[in-house]
Amino acid sequence: MGKGKFNGFPGGANMNNMIKQAQKMQADMLKAQTDLEEKTVETSSGGGMVTVKANGKKEIIEINIKPEVVDPDDIEMLQDLVVAAVNDALKQVDGMVQSEMGKITGGLNLPGLF
Repeated sequence: MGKGKFNGFPGGANMNNMIKQAQKMQADMLKAQTDLEEKTVETSSGGGMVTVKANGKKEIIEINIKPEVVDPDDIEMLQDLVVAAVNDALKQVDGMVQSEMGKITGGLNLPGLF
């Protein structure tokens, strides 16, 4: 095999470097995903009447509703508050994931990775 060739192709050393970097990035991403599973975000709606906590896997792990917001004559308002808080929590998780993965990928746009 000639110098600077990888399986007979020029630039073999660069190819080896790229493979090593990709393997490191993959390992770093797996670790970050595991770390993210343990992180949580918490948000609220209705001035704190409804709070939602979600983890980095986009799982809702807790919803708290203050008794004073429960009005049997206005269930729709309570539903709206829960939806708003859940959607905000999921947006915060997306932001957290993007931020953590961006640290690893260096801002590369790699669709479908996270």
